Amino acid sequence: QTVLECVQDIAEVVKASDGHTVSATTFLTRFLFPPETFNKKIEILSGGEQRRLYLLTVMMRNPNMLILDEPTNDLDIMTLNVLEEHLKEFKGSLIIVSHDRYFLDKTVDHLFIFEENGRIKDFVGQYSEYREYIKEREEAERTTQRAATTSKPQQQRTHDTSKRKLSFKEQRELEEIERDLATLSTERATLEEELSSGNADYGRLTELSERIEQIIALIDEKEMRWLELNE
Repeated sequence: QTVLECVQDIAEVVKASDGHTVSATTFLTRFLFPPETFNKKIEILSGGEQRRLYLLTVMMRNPNMLILDEPTNDLDIMTLNVLEEHLKEFKGSLIIVSHDRYFLDKTVDHLFIFEENGRIKDFVGQYSEYREYIKEREEAERTTQRAATTSKPQQQRTHDTSKRKLSFKEQRELEEIERDLATLSTERATLEEELSSGNADYGRLTELSERIEQIIALIDEKEMRWLELNE
């Protein structure tokens, strides 16, 4: 089959989640298939194009529920941007398993966080809001611990080594990581906005995609170190 035949087998006209209708060819264009690709055989498409086409055929059926398992692992940046834009308009239920905090921030409003010892925390809000909540909770715990330590006799406090404090160097590293994460997050948001604007040519799209992938790798690396220092 060609790309167009595959889509037309499902429907000539697609009903969007908000009720309005679009043609199958318009839907193809929205998912980054320009008219010159309509008559391409599916078997000669790249792996990324085939995944994007499969995703399109799922969305065309206008499901009332979607389950996505680590979508950022399998989809390229351009496809992810299309998916994010589509999910913003999606009216059904959406369940996502993901480690990508930015994708979660853009697509979900309710979290189930798997904690240690089999506990699952129910949190209403975005992942960034959950991170802020964790920071505030940890600060409250430290304040409580300081108050409890101050109230103990001096001889008991001298033997309290349950949690090592960060060294001056580690504290500086933690602050630097937090600044770097904020800078990288801002750059990623700016690049993704340009990527989804539709104004960039193919060369610029490739350049943007490569830089965003570099930023994601840097963020993952810095977040791991941030977690190590906080633990």
